[in-house]
Amino acid sequence: MVSIEPGRLYVVATPIGNLGDLSARARETLAGVDAIAAEDTRHTARLLGHLGLKQPLISLHEHNENERVAMLRQRLDSGSAIALVSDAGTPLISDPGYRLVRALREAGREVLAVPGPSSIVAALSVAGLPTDRFSYEGFLPARPASRRKRLTALAGLEHTLVVLESGRRLEAALADMVEAFGPEREAAICRELTKRFETTRLDTLAALVDWVAADPHRLKGEFVILIGGAPASSAEQAGLPPVEVMLQLLRQEGLGAKAAARIAAQLTGGSTNQIYTLAVQADKP
Repeated sequence: MVSIEPGRLYVVATPIGNLGDLSARARETLAGVDAIAAEDTRHTARLLGHLGLKQPLISLHEHNENERVAMLRQRLDSGSAIALVSDAGTPLISDPGYRLVRALREAGREVLAVPGPSSIVAALSVAGLPTDRFSYEGFLPARPASRRKRLTALAGLEHTLVVLESGRRLEAALADMVEAFGPEREAAICRELTKRFETTRLDTLAALVDWVAADPHRLKGEFVILIGGAPASSAEQAGLPPVEVMLQLLRQEGLGAKAAARIAAQLTGGSTNQIYTLAVQADKP
């Protein structure tokens, strides 16, 4: 039996698709709190209806979170126990809640985790790519130029990269990944995880572009994309320093960003454009 303590915030993970994934502890927590702060109250109301619960709902989303913090803190100070949920999965992971949790931590309030479903962890568990190290990037920039710039900056990572993407931008994002990472980089598309039409496809980026284009239904749903890490550079294999260190040394010798990038690319076998991007980013304060 879950013991709900007054004055505490419970961060509760909810299903990403299959309602059977809600834990017994999560259900008992939602049933025991005095109110639930929800990203979309209509969505959460349907979940509560399925569970036979009628807890009061308070909207908390990206547009009103700052306004809600003071009110929720006041309710906690008065002894209420409150749960925080997102539309699906674990709150704060590409969802609202950070400002609230941060404010409560700074105020010395108790914040407890009720863990459970997460599309990121679910995708990592079934994709077939290395999971000993990974980076979570969240949603890529919507603007093509910004997206390409960001992907170029990530291309040198030697561990699995996890991103989220919508169906309407999936084809454009995959095309940009081919350009940034190369057509032969291994990747996986996880679609509609835990739902009826759950699909996971592991292949090269070039093959995934063709796979998506072959069936318009593959553009429907919610997507987690995982990109395999870059192979060890020829510089590492030869015992040379990391490209960032190489750039720093070349810049200290008075070379401009373009010249330093060109030399570093020749030594490492890497992309001049990608290394130049690293050099420019290193110059920023």
